[in-house]
Amino acid sequence: MATITPALARWNALPSAEAERELLTCCASPTWARAMVAGRPYPDLEAFRAASDAVFEGLTWSDIVDALSAHPRIGERLAQAGREADWSRAEQAGMGDADDALRAEIAAANQAYEQRFGHVFLICATGRSAEQMLAAARQRLNNDLDTERRVVRDELRAITRLRLAKLVDA
Repeated sequence: MATITPALARWNALPSAEAERELLTCCASPTWARAMVAGRPYPDLEAFRAASDAVFEGLTWSDIVDALSAHPRIGERLAQAGREADWSRAEQAGMGDADDALRAEIAAANQAYEQRFGHVFLICATGRSAEQMLAAARQRLNNDLDTERRVVRDELRAITRLRLAKLVDA
């Protein structure tokens, strides 16, 4: 078992409302954040992530949609400043080398995806190139609704796991 980091110990000790606000930068589902706060204290990052994974299993689709509302389209940047916007920019670093033609293709894929599924295309973009994200968007347009909802939940869970580490692994 890993030892508790100072950042996780600090987060464990926060008042509930403040701890929840911090978690909402990792995943914008209030249901998820409340459940995570209620599960404190966490002894280490792996326990924190395991609890998150367990909470994800019980989230409704409405909870997932709440979380999606905080994510920009692939290729777009959050206008506001702050931790979540900084993390999103870093996660989409693979878009940095995309030329105008590729950006236009990604914008078209985003639009087609939103028309088909009714929400933003979500992918754990960390470590993926713009070409890989475009290919994933195009492939996922072939999914049926139930399959795509499972994929979205898994992608959101992966993003959240990365952000939890950033939050408390300092």
